Amino acid sequence: MALARWACQPQHTRGRRVPEPDDPLRPPHQRDRDRIVHSTAFRRLVYKTQVFVNHEGDLFRTRLTHSLEVAQLGRSMARSLGLNEDLVEAIALAHDLGHTPFGHAGQDALAQAMQPHADRWGAFEHNLQSLRVVDRLEARYAAFDGLNLTLETREGILKHCSPAIARELEAGEPGGPGHRVVAGLAHSLEAQLVNLADEMAYNAHDIDDGVRSGLLSAAQLQELDLYARHGAAVLAEHPGIEQRAPRRLLAETVRAMLAAQVHDLVGHTQRLLHDAAPADADAARRSGALVAHAPEMARDVAAQKRFLFQALYRHPQVQETTARARQVVAELFEAYRADPAALPDDYARTQPLERGVADYIAGMTDRYALREHARLTGRDMFGLLR
Repeated sequence: MALARWACQPQHTRGRRVPEPDDPLRPPHQRDRDRIVHSTAFRRLVYKTQVFVNHEGDLFRTRLTHSLEVAQLGRSMARSLGLNEDLVEAIALAHDLGHTPFGHAGQDALAQAMQPHADRWGAFEHNLQSLRVVDRLEARYAAFDGLNLTLETREGILKHCSPAIARELEAGEPGGPGHRVVAGLAHSLEAQLVNLADEMAYNAHDIDDGVRSGLLSAAQLQELDLYARHGAAVLAEHPGIEQRAPRRLLAETVRAMLAAQVHDLVGHTQRLLHDAAPADADAARRSGALVAHAPEMARDVAAQKRFLFQALYRHPQVQETTARARQVVAELFEAYRADPAALPDDYARTQPLERGVADYIAGMTDRYALREHARLTGRDMFGLLR
């Protein structure tokens, strides 16, 4: 399928940090996707969770299943918009590679621990860490560190970045992934699309996981206008499904919510692109945000996020679990700082040491972090290792 003129054209890639011959069978962004899928960091995502810690159930989403859902949503919308599907998929599959164990609780704890030790990479932030994984930490190739991905993929992975960090990145690599922020450019349309697909995916699956866990009820979900509207439509089409098959009612409703958001985003983005009429991908980057929901849907999505924050993420059971998870990460950080010999050699040699500690902890799965914490402190924080 021919790409739209404002898509990132694979033949015009801005290249890799270490030049490599083109692959005769694969375009450059497909090659990026393949390298990401075969990386160690990608495999670890199967044992990293978001809201629920890995031991709390086998059916809750993990970072891996979330990344696959983002990639599926992103590719579907990219095809409708004439964007570069391979690039969308590569960014989607790599966007969470830098996430710590225990989801946002682990990230918050590691960011706090690193705050006094910030270096040119700042303290700790998972988007920067994802870039660090693909640029430095993956050790699979003889000729270079990292995965040597194209600049378009690396720039998309760096979803957020402060101006100060962007200037540091630009100084080390002029025209690299920090340049977008320094130059005041928008993300590529493909990266903009992944950012919204990410939001859509986690909003939907956190509702599903919240109900499965028993922390969200059907009555609570009726407070959410977006859910109530689509739930009513499902009930009208399938009378009695709430008694006969409540899980199917939930699945149908969440699916309808996602479909409505996809159709809204594609339709509104098409209108924005028609009005802006960028001549090419560079012109699109100079035009600001062109991938977006229509205002009414944007308000519904914002309300969904607020609902989940209050009803699920702030739920006492989640708060209690995440408090222990933060303690695990904080105590691991101090234990490795006090005894660098407990680290693998590559991490112990990293300067400053604290960055090596952060790199090592960020790469851990939930289960490995709990085992390491028990080994180093003698305490089993979740009663799993007896």
